[in-house]
Amino acid sequence: MSGPSGRGNIRLPGDPPGGRRAIAMWGLGVAVYFIAITYRTSLGVAGINAADRFGINASALSTFSILQLLVYAGMQIPVGLLVDRWGTKKVLTLGIVLFTLGQFGFALSSSYAMALACRALLGCGDAMTFISVLRLGARWFPAKRGPLIAQIAGLIGMAGNLVTTLVLARVLHTYGWTPTFAGSAAGGVLILVLVLVFLKDQPEGFGPRQAVHTGRGYVRRQIADAWREPGTRLGMWVHFTTQFPAMVFLLLWGLPFLVEAQGLTLADAGTLLTVVVLSNMAIGLVYGQIIARHHRARAPIALGTVAATAVVWGAVLAWPGQAPVWALVVMCAVLGACGPASMVGFDFARPANPPERQGTASGIVNMGGFTASMTTLLAVGVLLDATGDNFRVAFASVFVLQALGVSQILRLRGRADRRERERIVASRVEAVHVPA
Repeated sequence: MSGPSGRGNIRLPGDPPGGRRAIAMWGLGVAVYFIAITYRTSLGVAGINAADRFGINASALSTFSILQLLVYAGMQIPVGLLVDRWGTKKVLTLGIVLFTLGQFGFALSSSYAMALACRALLGCGDAMTFISVLRLGARWFPAKRGPLIAQIAGLIGMAGNLVTTLVLARVLHTYGWTPTFAGSAAGGVLILVLVLVFLKDQPEGFGPRQAVHTGRGYVRRQIADAWREPGTRLGMWVHFTTQFPAMVFLLLWGLPFLVEAQGLTLADAGTLLTVVVLSNMAIGLVYGQIIARHHRARAPIALGTVAATAVVWGAVLAWPGQAPVWALVVMCAVLGACGPASMVGFDFARPANPPERQGTASGIVNMGGFTASMTTLLAVGVLLDATGDNFRVAFASVFVLQALGVSQILRLRGRADRRERERIVASRVEAVHVPA
């Protein structure tokens, strides 16, 4: 990376060259993530339909997303270990099978219990996608491209969310529950065939030496070594603090809030959810470029996004009566920065860990935001039932988790920075002594 760190001109030993084949392989992995996102967020536009179909209240409805995220978050470290041990292709293949079965089963569900089981299965498969995509990018592209590659992956994933808000909502309204969800499951079948036929874990002759796997000792050592690095823990708390407001808004509670509390039509509410997604895609490119050029911008970007989110979220909640449309548009545009800011967490963990531990470290980081999202989804559902659907009280729970996360970021920031400078010096020495 260029910028103050001075690493942009160093070619690290074993650094892959990138190129068109790298784009093709990585693009195939990102396509898997794209489909997983459409499945993950499909409930966000079907929440009202699900409540009617299964005859459930707000708390029970939130359980769908909470269970899905509970499985997702709980799977992050195991998936990271599997990616480090098995490689990308095997883990992605298993993930596709699981989330496709979950989506198809959800289409056929006639009971609340069956639908819950299918969302859990979907969450398990979804959990295997993003860490695999990050590892694929690290194995096919030079390290200096890491921040931009990760942001683009997140951007394309958000395009899956865009498909959900623009297409799936309309298909659901036109054709109904079962045809919509069963038809969308066909995308999983197609991408499974493509991955099995074409995907390669890394280019021939590049990539780090395989880690030695020694049963339980390996698992314990991988987790302990990754957690010991301040950069891993800082990355987790950055992800925890930045991601969840937009995730909660898009995944479940944004549409009911805009319709029931703000008095918008379903169409207008769907348009505002689209604003979040489009803002996410645009800001992701900007953040990726800034961090690739100015490595020290990571923490200011993360903390600035948290501050902006808190301000607009608080302003809308504090507005007397219903907030004006322009204020809701501003809030949705700012929420779009949450996803790109959460990707900064991986930029703290990546340089803190060697290549053979990247999957495990990424799993720890990714667990942060989804743990916060799961907690907030539950809190909002419980508070809505307890207060008679008072969204102001329920949505105020966001500030509690933001305060916790910011305190941890400030506590770990200096320690992680010192440790990273030590690694930069070591990498420069190694690069100087590598024969041309």
